[in-house]
Amino acid sequence: MVYSMDGIDFTLRFRDLRQRIHCPIPGKFTLYNVLAAMAIAICEEVPLKIIAKALKNMPTVPGRIERIRVDTPYQVIIDFAHSPDGLENVIRSLKETVEGRLITLFGCGGDRDKTKRPIMGKIAGDLSDYCIVTSDNPRTEDPEKIIEDILDGVKETPCPYIAITERREAIKFALTMAKEKDIILLAGKGHETYQILKDRVIEFNEKNIVKELLEE
Repeated sequence: MVYSMDGIDFTLRFRDLRQRIHCPIPGKFTLYNVLAAMAIAICEEVPLKIIAKALKNMPTVPGRIERIRVDTPYQVIIDFAHSPDGLENVIRSLKETVEGRLITLFGCGGDRDKTKRPIMGKIAGDLSDYCIVTSDNPRTEDPEKIIEDILDGVKETPCPYIAITERREAIKFALTMAKEKDIILLAGKGHETYQILKDRVIEFNEKNIVKELLEE
C-alpha cells in the first residue's frame, strides 16, 4: 500500500488473481471506500481489469483533499471538512504523506452547533504540527467568539497555534511560515467560492486567493 498526494496504490489479491490498483483520490478513507466498491463489483462478477480501469479514471471531487497547483517547495491543500469527523479524516490522511510539518488552518461556521468547536480544536491540535484558527462562515455570530470556542480545545494540546480572524490574512500567514516539504491544509471551505458574513456574502475563492498572495 502506497499513500501519496497523487492517490493510493496497492495490489489486490483475490483468490488466484492479482491486480494492481490506483485511485487518484488520496487518503486512507479512500482505501476503505474503494475496497467496499470493489467488493460489490466483484460480487457482480465485474472483471478486475475493468474495475482497475474505472478506479484509475475516477474523477477527483472538487474541494476534497484538492491540491492547489502552485510553484512552491511546500504543498497547499483545500478541503471542505467542517465537522469533527471530517477534519480528523483529512488530517490523518495528510499525515500519512507529509514529510515536513502539517499546518492546519480552519474555523467553524456561525449559527451552527457550538459544541463541536472545542472538539475540532482538540482534534486539530492533537494531529497537526501547527494550527491557525480563523473564520469560516461566521454568519450572524461574532467571529472572534467562535475562535475563542475553538481555542478552548486547541489549548488542551501541546500544538503551537495562532488566531487570525481575517481568513485571507490567516492564509497569508500560513504561506509565509511554510517551509520545504510542509503541507498547508486549508479546511472548511473547499469548493466554496464565498464567505458568509454578518451583513453580506463576499467572494472568497481560496484557490485564487492563494495564487494572488503568492504573486504579491
